[in-house]
Amino acid sequence: MSLTLGMITTDTTDATALATWWARQTDGTITQDNDGWFVVVQLPQGPMLAFQKVADPTPGKNRMHLDLGTPDLDGATRLLLEGGASHVADHESDGFRWVTLADPDGNEFCIAQH
Repeated sequence: MSLTLGMITTDTTDATALATWWARQTDGTITQDNDGWFVVVQLPQGPMLAFQKVADPTPGKNRMHLDLGTPDLDGATRLLLEGGASHVADHESDGFRWVTLADPDGNEFCIAQH
């Protein structure tokens, strides 16, 4: 059997707002908005992102997170923070730097320079 990654889904109390935020940050396009309960963002490349409205998202640190790449780590970090992300931590290991941020719902994600 062969599986392929088609979509990464995040639970949220406001699927439209969070999908709109992620679409803006990734140059994605909202392709489905099912009355605000399940909203899909098509990225310029790679899998789709989906946001599913739930009454009570999982509390605490998310167990799975996005690792995003950019040619300009400092510039991308600045733009994400200006766009509404929050800073969680800066990391470095053996000369490799990455930054952990959180989206407006508190879902953590990392960005690193390619």
